[in-house]
Amino acid sequence: MTAVEEPRTLSGHPLTMTTETEVAVVREVLAAAGMLGEHVRYAFFAPEEPAKAEVLAFDDGVPDRRFRVVLLDLSTGRSWDAVVSATARELVSVRELEPEREGQPPIIDSEFEFIEDALNASPEWCAALAERGIEPASVRAVPLSAGVYDYPQEKGRRIARAFGFRQDSESDHPWAHPIDGLVAYVDLTARTIDRVIDSGVVPVPAGSGNFDDPAVQGPPLEGLKPIEITQPEGRSFTETDGHVRWGKWDLRIGFNEREGLTLHQIAFDDRPVCYRASVAEMVVPYADPAPVRFWQNYFDCGEYMFARYADSLQLGCDCLGDIHYVDATIADDLGNPKTISNAICMHEEDYGVLWKHTDIFTGSREVRRQRRLVISFFTPIGNYDYGFYWYLYLDGTIELECKATGIVFTSGTPGEYATEIAPGLGAPFHQHLFSARLDMTVDGLANAVDEVEAGRVPMGEGNRYGNAFSRNSTRLRSESGGQRDASPGTARAWHVVNTEKTNALGQPVGYVLHPHGQPTLLADPESSIAARAAFATKALWVTRYDPAQRYSAGDFVNQNPGGAGLPSYVAADRDIDGQDVVLWHTFGLTHFPRPEDWPVMPVDYTGFTLKPAGFFDRNPALDVPPGAAKNCH
Repeated sequence: MTAVEEPRTLSGHPLTMTTETEVAVVREVLAAAGMLGEHVRYAFFAPEEPAKAEVLAFDDGVPDRRFRVVLLDLSTGRSWDAVVSATARELVSVRELEPEREGQPPIIDSEFEFIEDALNASPEWCAALAERGIEPASVRAVPLSAGVYDYPQEKGRRIARAFGFRQDSESDHPWAHPIDGLVAYVDLTARTIDRVIDSGVVPVPAGSGNFDDPAVQGPPLEGLKPIEITQPEGRSFTETDGHVRWGKWDLRIGFNEREGLTLHQIAFDDRPVCYRASVAEMVVPYADPAPVRFWQNYFDCGEYMFARYADSLQLGCDCLGDIHYVDATIADDLGNPKTISNAICMHEEDYGVLWKHTDIFTGSREVRRQRRLVISFFTPIGNYDYGFYWYLYLDGTIELECKATGIVFTSGTPGEYATEIAPGLGAPFHQHLFSARLDMTVDGLANAVDEVEAGRVPMGEGNRYGNAFSRNSTRLRSESGGQRDASPGTARAWHVVNTEKTNALGQPVGYVLHPHGQPTLLADPESSIAARAAFATKALWVTRYDPAQRYSAGDFVNQNPGGAGLPSYVAADRDIDGQDVVLWHTFGLTHFPRPEDWPVMPVDYTGFTLKPAGFFDRNPALDVPPGAAKNCH
């Protein structure tokens, strides 16, 4: 690689988005340190953000821009966790990982490339296909993360497990033709097949899954007229080097391959609300206990770095309206810069009525339109596609909506744990569980969390007719008490309040987290996945801020035996009352697939809302001007 002569980066803020120059400088530093051999690949690359206090104190000058890189030697399986300063052009730290104790680096594309060849060289695999009358050349291998089970021979080794799907032509979607009853365990370092499990021949479903075939789609639906969304005077927001301003909102955006889109220093009317917001992990646990499928559960963030596959979004297809795009730069497996064009989409949306009243006494008739700023990205990972949409509203509300679409994972065995979605084609039950990390700064750093819910009041003295109900509030004072379940039946919500500031009514200023209240992890508490995805066993965890505690399931999720992440973070049981606190919120979908989800799944939605509660003294959107549309009188 040609050396980059510029000794300093061009970044003017510690949280500016990654540049191609910085990626190139990091690679040069690692190469100069002798760490990039012929077989060494990048398993992870992301900005190493400074501690919160350092960022908040930053005023001007050139920040020290650091990046974290996890290196994997494909020939030996050894791996290293390094931090490089692109500003100083130096290796700050490096250590070798202990895979048996702390887990493996993520799985990377370079490892997937050889798996079909390794399977086709396996006599056991080819014999199993021959028994089914299937040619190996027609089989597409789907290698997947292995998890951790009672297999002593797998400890410390990089393992994947692979299914086969038959592909009948180059344009045929193999998801329609699972070769069930068959799985291979693969040693990714040795590039060999450890074990082939064949539980018996299962008929391969023959129906088409080619949703992109006009013959499958049928004639185009008639009568849908075009929708055009225009803003004749242009957009109301600005974005400069990741710094976004819109109405009373002020924030920064970022992007990395593990979390995807991140929001930073979110403020409304010059008052801080949330220092950093991201999806820090997600897990997709499957419910089929069959001998070839019991291990299926995928951590798309921690095991696959799913945002490295983010789509380059297209106007008129992915996005509609007056759109502003932002590119995102990551590193490829060799450490070279890779820029994803149009990775982040930003636009405004009308969102119906904001507030309205027609008064019977004064004749006053006022109405204002709500709108929201949308900041989003979409990423495919295997069979599924996920969209992440952050919404900022004119009344101070923040919302995250996650969209799941794509193709459901298929099997050839509909039954007790799978829906028959087409003749002979099963789709196992599963969950999509996300973990949002919300580093709150509600009007400052001194925050606490109150659990607030509705309560019935018994009929009797003071409630003679039984109509009363109460609002009950409980302060969460320590990390052990900050592990909570949702309770939709009592409208349970969590109020993040500032313990040092009050509004004009003497109430603590605050923001409230409203959960959707769907099920958390349904696997048995003693299961392997419950130990590894402990974050998903609770709807809420509250921790004391620590800059090293960034990921819900720990730094190294792949083949981690469990106990990492949130269980280890809360072990000290720190005080969280009037402190710098972080909320970790589990939310998601429990998916019992439907025939309507085949051959491609309509979007399903999940998310949560953060709303001001006492943060303002009155409606903060009174100053929104009346609509100016030609048909608004």
